[in-house]
Amino acid sequence: MYVWSLRLLLEQVNEQSYTSDMEHTLTAPDPPGAPRKRIRDPQAHRAAILEAARATFAERGYAGATIREIARRAGVANGLVLRHFGSKENLFMAAMPGPQNLADLIQGDPQTLPERLAHGYLARMEHARGDDPFLALIRAAGSHEDAAIRLYAAMHERSVAIYRQVLADPPSEAQIALAAAQLIGVTFSRYIIKAGPLAQMPLQQLEHHLAQALRATLLS
Repeated sequence: MYVWSLRLLLEQVNEQSYTSDMEHTLTAPDPPGAPRKRIRDPQAHRAAILEAARATFAERGYAGATIREIARRAGVANGLVLRHFGSKENLFMAAMPGPQNLADLIQGDPQTLPERLAHGYLARMEHARGDDPFLALIRAAGSHEDAAIRLYAAMHERSVAIYRQVLADPPSEAQIALAAAQLIGVTFSRYIIKAGPLAQMPLQQLEHHLAQALRATLLS
């Protein structure tokens, strides 16, 4: 009788221990939007930050997004975001479409650079979402001037660096800024207010005119 009672007691203890372990090891999936569990992998950290940044910028816009929220979504500390990217502007440039393909567009014969830039820019903008850097810059300028200035400075610095890395005889900073001003103007007319001749112009015709303007700016 004593042996049987002891065996029953051990079975109950083992069952309770197994249940407790299962409660600690099996957890329900994280609900949508919940912060990720923290990991110890730099590449995984970077990927998680970029993914969280894309979602946050898309939802809140450039000016409305914060490093704190991006870090929370990525499951990392605020300081780790800045350690990887340096600033909100640099993170935006790394996460959003546009800046990444500039080097690819610049590669090639310098004499056909204006045509490549015009074609690549319009092809991207015709299918752009609200998180494109040019759209974000113009929208931020309307209500968050300081944020727009910082974003413009980051975009200009990145563009100048790419031109200098890729081209043996790059345009001057002033020429690069003038080219950017032309693209920003087209962005405003065709993709923000969507009014006026540039908004109504057939795409091929606009591409031709834009390439001519870029040629006069970059290669003169």
